[in-house]
Amino acid sequence: MSAPSIAKSSVLPAALGWGSVAIFIAAIEGLIRAGLINRFIVPMPSEVLLAFPRIVSEENVLSRFVLTVAEAFSASILVAVFGIAGGVLLHRFNLLRQATETWVAAVAAAPLVLIYPLYLVIFGRSFNLTPAQQFWKILFPSALPTIFVGLRLGLIFALINIVGVEFLINFGGLGQLINELAERYDLAGTYAAICFVVLVSVCVFVLMERLERWLRPVD
Repeated sequence: MSAPSIAKSSVLPAALGWGSVAIFIAAIEGLIRAGLINRFIVPMPSEVLLAFPRIVSEENVLSRFVLTVAEAFSASILVAVFGIAGGVLLHRFNLLRQATETWVAAVAAAPLVLIYPLYLVIFGRSFNLTPAQQFWKILFPSALPTIFVGLRLGLIFALINIVGVEFLINFGGLGQLINELAERYDLAGTYAAICFVVLVSVCVFVLMERLERWLRPVD
């Protein structure tokens, strides 16, 4: 086969593959723009493409990629060492192979990903953490999202109820201000006071979020 024929035979499959992908992406884009696919469920491919520079610049993709590659490389070394050693043993000792071959096949077919939490519990003990260290390094950081969800909801509901009671019994605070402005039929002032209450709620939410980030920094 001549060189042009070889080049042609290698280019055509690649062109067909990439062309099929491009046509599929264009079709999805068109269906979303036509409203046949809900864009709140499936984002437009063009938006996904435009998000890549932002992800690279804002989300430290390169450092995350390096970390993932290093972890995969380390895991590959462990798999190679233990896998090759185990294969040599099974090949060397026929009785051992006959006794364990069925179990090895069963383990290979089992969804081991489901017992990863058990691995974390078992091997996490190898760090020999004290109960206090386990609390501050593992339990407390893991519970922070749930804790702050409860705190945010509790503060917001407390603010709602306090303002409501102040409004009903005319007992000081923002609720009383809203009540007085409403009785004077100062609609602009009433809505301004309500917006101020909303602003206070937003500030409380933002402050709680900042506090959570400070206590649980993201690497």
